[in-house]
Amino acid sequence: MKLNTNSNIYTFVYMTVVVVIVAVLLAVVSSVLQERKDKNVLLDKQKQILGALKVDSIQGDPAEVYLALVNDTIRLENGKEVYVANLNGATKYILPLAGKGLWGGIGGYLALNEDKNTIWGVNFNHEGETPGLGAKIVEKEFRSQFENHHIRNAEGEVVSVAVLKKGKLAEGKEQVDAVSGATITSEGVSTMLAEEMKNYAQFLNDVPAQKENVEPIEEKEAEDVESKD
Repeated sequence: MKLNTNSNIYTFVYMTVVVVIVAVLLAVVSSVLQERKDKNVLLDKQKQILGALKVDSIQGDPAEVYLALVNDTIRLENGKEVYVANLNGATKYILPLAGKGLWGGIGGYLALNEDKNTIWGVNFNHEGETPGLGAKIVEKEFRSQFENHHIRNAEGEVVSVAVLKKGKLAEGKEQVDAVSGATITSEGVSTMLAEEMKNYAQFLNDVPAQKENVEPIEEKEAEDVESKD
């Protein structure tokens, strides 16, 4: 039986087959690209966390460096996550940050020492801040100011670190200099830090117990023997 290529049925079947094939191809391509996109997003996240830890991953595979250092993830009741790293034998807690800048979202990661107070390092990112101004929050010159500052006040309360113009003073908290000419972005960073520290307050207030100086058993027994003599 000869197929009538000029019939409506043929046209309908032909178009249906073409649509199905194209749909399948698009689904396959989308799946492949999405997997690659997810990997790139994860790799970027790992690089940013390494940046907060002040670890140079350029010489090696960032994913391998990350997995060698970050050994645990703590999930808080409010949905927040805290990454735990072991850097040269010292524990570091990395807190994800999210806020709003002048033209879009800003974010980053804050790395704290084991005391959950002293800042080890920070890494910021932005969606679309002005080049040469607000975009400078990603530069080392701005980020390095936070190192060794404390997120607690004299009373031990979690209050974050303020970002202010030179000459201005923050009450009850430590501060760093804002980016010159980028007031709104700087205020966005300051607000982001303050709000996010509230979200992590319960975790931060659970300060690890300090190690006590325990007297060695052998020495104590020796002293007991001497006292008896």
